[in-house]
Formats: sequence, structure tokens, C-alpha cells
Amino acid sequence: MSIVTALTRMWLTRSTKPFLFQNEYDSILPFGECQNLGLYVHIPFCKRLCDFCPYCKEVYSPDRCSRYLDALIQEIHLTGGQSPEKTQVTSLYFGGGTPSLAAERLKEVIDALEEHFTISQGIGIELHPDNVTVPTLQTLRAAGVTKISIGIQSFQEKYQTMLGRTAIDSRSIAEALAQVPFETVSIDLIFALPGQTFEDLKADIDTAFHSGANHVAVYPFIDFSFTSSTVPSMEKQAKRTLLDEITRYCLEQGYTRNSIWTFSSERGANYSSMTRDHFLGFGCSATTLLRDQFKVNTFSVEEYCKRINSGTLPTALTLRFTPRQRMVYYLFWTAYSTRVDAKAFQRFFGRSLKKMYGLELTIAKLLGLVTEQDGVYEMTLKGAFYYHYYENFYTLAYIDKMWGLLRENAFPDQMKL
Repeated sequence: MSIVTALTRMWLTRSTKPFLFQNEYDSILPFGECQNLGLYVHIPFCKRLCDFCPYCKEVYSPDRCSRYLDALIQEIHLTGGQSPEKTQVTSLYFGGGTPSLAAERLKEVIDALEEHFTISQGIGIELHPDNVTVPTLQTLRAAGVTKISIGIQSFQEKYQTMLGRTAIDSRSIAEALAQVPFETVSIDLIFALPGQTFEDLKADIDTAFHSGANHVAVYPFIDFSFTSSTVPSMEKQAKRTLLDEITRYCLEQGYTRNSIWTFSSERGANYSSMTRDHFLGFGCSATTLLRDQFKVNTFSVEEYCKRINSGTLPTALTLRFTPRQRMVYYLFWTAYSTRVDAKAFQRFFGRSLKKMYGLELTIAKLLGLVTEQDGVYEMTLKGAFYYHYYENFYTLAYIDKMWGLLRENAFPDQMKL
């Protein structure tokens, strides 16, 4: 594990105790009273597997996908049926994989969820560029989808080739989006690819907005140890310069910064499945975050279906938070939005943010990482870069280890992070 993340964890939790995930779970999940609860559904099938993608996925098979969706609907009822009344949730996001491969059965899944949950802020789904066609978009709209996120990565052939993707036809995408409108159209781009310049990214961002997007996410390339990607990482200083240039350009264009690396051209256009106080995850590899626990489902489609068909939850590992660990998790993901509100922290934990982390916040202000006004701490450009830089350590030290282990073992005994 990275010494950086280990020392940070010990300092912020005021303990040498690691994050301990064990092979256990609660049969009854206490989600009924969770505020700001979101839903996530994972559909792990792709027509073709990209070398650089770290997410839980496998090659699409119609029969296997159909069997998986049957189990997924069972899991929804198994969990959702634990509450006697419908639970209010903020949003629903479908990720993958390529969830649009299940477009024809998506309404079944949404109907199952709506038996148990009332969704107030819309339904989002990730799309492969090949699936941005009028018939598919119409099917998604009819199912109730209000937001889409298209994994373009880059409109430029040289970077598509580098990532093992086929060329993108931006004109056909724009025409399809013009015919079937959505509340949010987000386009994902990757930055920090070898040789990538600001002009390259500027061209991609401009093309994204001109093609019909009202929200753009510019994510950093991360080299996970368990992927087969041979794309090398960009040097730190070049990456910082690029992130600063991207940010300045988007702000100069009048775009709103929604998070560390997302920008929108319209008020209300947003797409994020991460920034929730609590969420329930359904499907293989999906995670669930509740008040005092974090759990992750098995990464094996076969074992997932077996568990569900036996009437038990497909949980692989569960972390029971200490109070300080929960605070660190809350602050890390809340900071993804580039701001932390002391009043919201107080409401969630019943403790003062300044009392718990006043020293760290003072140091952050002195170093020029954040500014503070009326109890709201907001990242500067410098702070956003170092959040990104630390997030890279976190990803490689924690997520890389967790996902790597769960790929090898459907139900490991335990894991320490």
C-alpha cells in the first residue's frame, strides 16, 4: 500500500486501525432512514473489452445477460422489499459495462425499483458511442431515462487508437442527440494520455459541447495494475499544467464547474453517481454505502446469480466504519464536488467540522489549497490538482487492491486497506 495513503489514513482517523473488510453482511440493510440515498445498478456486459477499463465486465452473451437481469430483478426485490413503505431516493444510475446492451429490458428493471423506491432527481445511464442511435435513445427515453453519459474518451483517432477504440463519428452522434433530447447529456473524456496537449483537449471539449452535450467530464487516465493496458502515465507537472489549463478554459467559456473534473453549460445539468451521502448498489461489483457500513457485491457473474437464486445477498465484503473512518470517507467524496459545507457535516455527524478537523483546514488554507466563506470550504486550482493527485494514490492503494482481489476470489475471507 502507498505510504502516502497509509499515513494520511492514520492521521485523519487518529488511529493505526486499517479499513478492515470482512466476509460478512447484514441480511436486513438499514437503508430506510438514510437521507440523500441514491441507487446504482451495474450491468457488466460489453460487446468488446477495452484494455484500459478497470470496471467489472465480461463479453456480452444474450443468454447470460438475460439470466443476469433475472437475478438482478430478484436482488432488487430481495433488498427493496425489506421496507414496508416506498423509500425516497435522489437518483438512479446504470453503469457497466455497457448497460445499454440491456436497453430492451431496462424498463423491467426500473419498474422493479419503482415498486420499492420513489426517484426524485432522474435516471441516468452510461452509453458506448456505438449505442448513441435514435432507436436506442428512444427506447431509453420510453423506459424513463432522463440523463445519459457517453464514454467518448477522445474524438481524435490517434487517442482512440491508443486506447484500442474505433473512430468516433461525432456528426451521427450529434444528429441522434438532436432527435432524442435528454435533461443531461454528459460526455466522458480522458486527459493525461501520452503526448496529449491542451489544444487536443480543447478540441475535444469544444466538439463535445457542439455535439449536443451540456455536461462534460474530463477524467484522468489511471493505470490499474490488473488491466492489460500498455499506455504509460503522464508526468506529474505536465498533468498539473494540463488540468489547470482545462479548468481555466472551461471557466472562461462560462461553464460551471460541478466537480474536480466535470463542467456544465446549463444550470441543472449534472451527472454523478458518487456524490451521495448514502447509496444502494445492485448487481455484481456494485457497492452500498450506509451510515455505518460499506459493502461490495461479488465480481463474479456466475456466483452472483447463484447467491441470488438461493435467496441470499451477493455481498463479498463488508467494512464496519469507526466514526472517524466514516468522516474521512464522507469528506473525501464530498470534496469531489470541490466544496465542503461545515453545516452539512454538522447535520450528518452531529459534530463540528472545525472541532474535528480544524487544524487540517487551517493548514489547507495557509497552503492555498482552499478558501473559506461562511463555513463553506472551496478548493482553489492548486487544491483541485492536489486532490486529483491524492485521489490517484487512493485509487492505486485502495481501489486497485480491492478490485484486483475480487477479480481473483468471488468471496475472499477479508481484506485490509
